[in-house]
Amino acid sequence: MNPFSRRHFIQLGAAATLAPFINARGQDAPGKKLGVALLGLGDYATHQLGPALKQTTNAKLVGIITGSPAKIPVWQKEYEIPDGNIYNYENFDTIADNKDIDVVYVVTPTALHPEFAIRAAKAGKHVICEKPMAPTAADCQRMIDASKAVGKTLQIGYRLHWDPYHLRLMEIMKKKEFGDWKSISTRNASVMKTFTDLNAWRISKKLGVAGSLYDLGVYCVQASLYTAGMNPVSVTAKHSTKRTEVFTEVPETYEWVLEFPDGRKADGFSSYGDEGNHVRAEVEKGRVELTPAYWYAGIKGTTPDGPMNFPAVNQQAKQIDGQCAAILAGTPSMVPGEMGCRDIQVVNGIIEAAETGKPFTFGKFPY
Repeated sequence: MNPFSRRHFIQLGAAATLAPFINARGQDAPGKKLGVALLGLGDYATHQLGPALKQTTNAKLVGIITGSPAKIPVWQKEYEIPDGNIYNYENFDTIADNKDIDVVYVVTPTALHPEFAIRAAKAGKHVICEKPMAPTAADCQRMIDASKAVGKTLQIGYRLHWDPYHLRLMEIMKKKEFGDWKSISTRNASVMKTFTDLNAWRISKKLGVAGSLYDLGVYCVQASLYTAGMNPVSVTAKHSTKRTEVFTEVPETYEWVLEFPDGRKADGFSSYGDEGNHVRAEVEKGRVELTPAYWYAGIKGTTPDGPMNFPAVNQQAKQIDGQCAAILAGTPSMVPGEMGCRDIQVVNGIIEAAETGKPFTFGKFPY
């Protein structure tokens, strides 16, 4: 069996109960703001993380690392970043001498995460790595080891652990407010028509690894596990592709079924050629559901008692503040590297099951 650790349940319970009601700083974090440098200035950094860092209490954007010189003056003007805090991928390692920068947030395509997370750790910086963590569990472990070797934290960009709807879902399931769960369904899919320019990496096996499964499916894996409150023992899966002229390196769609130690199951679906956005748990007294579940804003939830109703939050600002609060207070992260590694183990198992057509049995999980 692979149930969640006791530490996980303590953290989960505290977060689910308190997070919607306490301020972004957290209870124990001191008044200092950590200096954050964004590594990779693509669409997500530009339109989500950068603006979010204007709203954070525990963090401030003080540096950038980019391979695109044309972006530098734009970011300098918008965020008042000094010349001395600007790096490229070649001179990045000299960031070790920069006392302004405490945290490096890695926001590159998936396949590049291990290299830059490890380099940032070796430079003595805390690391936040965007999801999915890395191509393989072995890559994840190298990243974890690099951060531990220098006594720094490695956290994953799982923003939904600070979203009030997902926190409420976690609380409901943990406390079994409407009885135990019977089945779980997760789906994260969107019809994407353009895979050029900023989207080209998504269908590249070299950079995106497995397309929608890594990009969208990891949300389903996450949601299945924190809804179930335990880790799976095996998975069956398949993949398919309708637009074969577009998806020449990775499948367009993945479908899978996770089996848990007691025989209960959770199905998952990710696709660039279909629609869907939910996490749904059939429980003894009805259904608990988030639909849509994974958007940056506009999440809606229902329970057997009726609709959930929470104010809108900036998920990325809450996430970064929570992660920096943990660093400042010296407390365990809600989303440590070990969690990201576990999820990649599951994703790797889905790929293996889909390729072989046989059930894949998981070994020991690190989280």
